[in-house]
Amino acid sequence: MTAQTQSAVSAPKAKSKGGFSLPFLYRFFFLLIEPISALVGAYYALFDQETYLRLTHAASAASPIPTSTSIVLSQLGNLYFFFAINEALVLRSTSDIFVWRTVLFCLLVGDLGHLYTVKQLGVQIYWDVFNWNAIDIGNIPFVYFGAAMRLAFLAGIGFPSSKGAKTTKAV
Repeated sequence: MTAQTQSAVSAPKAKSKGGFSLPFLYRFFFLLIEPISALVGAYYALFDQETYLRLTHAASAASPIPTSTSIVLSQLGNLYFFFAINEALVLRSTSDIFVWRTVLFCLLVGDLGHLYTVKQLGVQIYWDVFNWNAIDIGNIPFVYFGAAMRLAFLAGIGFPSSKGAKTTKAV
């Protein structure tokens, strides 16, 4: 692997030249945990659609799955895959705080949209912890946590200096 290729797939570690110091928790969550979880969602939406539908809302899950529903689930799986590679690879390819902030802001908007999509299950879906199944855990608390991590990053929480996450590199 060339030095250029290696730097393109490695995360900003300590302080990179012209970059910023990325705290471990952000690196661990945004570059590893969240992309892997998105790949899990992509797998189910693409390859185990009956389980995906049953866990989303068993009472309305069709069997066999209509072609239109299968297409929409495949498109959703593709979006989960895009989310995973976008976060994992784009963020690994730069140490520019402005790019990180922009990508994470866009993902925060996506988090809000994702939470909105489950509204038809009733408002209790947002807080009824004891009735959550595996997909609800991915759709609700995991998204809450991801949104909270993005908000913390955007607010500069956990960076070595108060300016750490607020400075932008000239473009």
